[in-house]
Amino acid sequence: MAIPYPHFIGSEQSAMEKGILVPSLSSSSSSLPPPVILTQDELKKIAAYKAVEYVKSGMVLGLGTGSTAKHAVARIGELLSQGKLKNIVGIPTSKMTHEQAVSVGIPLSDLDSHPVIDLAIDGADEVDPYLNLVKGRGGSLLREKMVEGACKKFVVIVDETKMVNHLGGSGLAMPVEIIPFCWKFTAQRLQNLFEDAGCVAKLRTFGEKAEPFVTDNGNYIVDLYFKKDIGDLNVASDAILRLAGVVEHGMFLDMATTVIVAGELGVKVKTK
Repeated sequence: MAIPYPHFIGSEQSAMEKGILVPSLSSSSSSLPPPVILTQDELKKIAAYKAVEYVKSGMVLGLGTGSTAKHAVARIGELLSQGKLKNIVGIPTSKMTHEQAVSVGIPLSDLDSHPVIDLAIDGADEVDPYLNLVKGRGGSLLREKMVEGACKKFVVIVDETKMVNHLGGSGLAMPVEIIPFCWKFTAQRLQNLFEDAGCVAKLRTFGEKAEPFVTDNGNYIVDLYFKKDIGDLNVASDAILRLAGVVEHGMFLDMATTVIVAGELGVKVKTK
């Protein structure tokens, strides 16, 4: 069941954060305003704010990376500054998140000091019906998997466009982080692995000169595009990781404990 937005967003927040305009009680049904059309970023913000409700004072938190997770990081910083959260320690999953967390006043540490994390909040690029994920289109999949693999609870925040019937079903990239050495060789081997699924492997690049995208760990990313379902995900995962030159892939299998999905009709909370 979808939770209407006003149910969980406080009256002190802006109309955009509420995501809906509520008419006064004196308004007749014939004079109701037209429904508010939410942007994708507004849906992401709604999901992120809902996820932050899981955060309690004293927690060690995994701080995700990307266009959705940034809203959660900002909200945690806001609650700390208001004194509504205390004694929070954040473990960032990228240099970008580290910088944002510092800017909003979240105390930070690392996995060496905190090998067990209470809760991680992050976005995802795809979510299948079993809550398996594709992540890493923002380029931070390795650190995300390390942090989110060490947490007791992993809350994923998405808008409804990220829901798919099977991983790879959006037709968008499934990232694989590889070492730069002989990257063409590794990319070809990855493509050959999934030949039956019509796989195309492309090196991720940026800028006018199409320079290779370099991760925070100094590696490259090969994006895999599938025309068909790749089948058993655990088999696919093992096959990818057995290739020398591969560092990690963007399939996060059996890791999410809760997925919060924001859509036009409200928020759905999916749990295992």
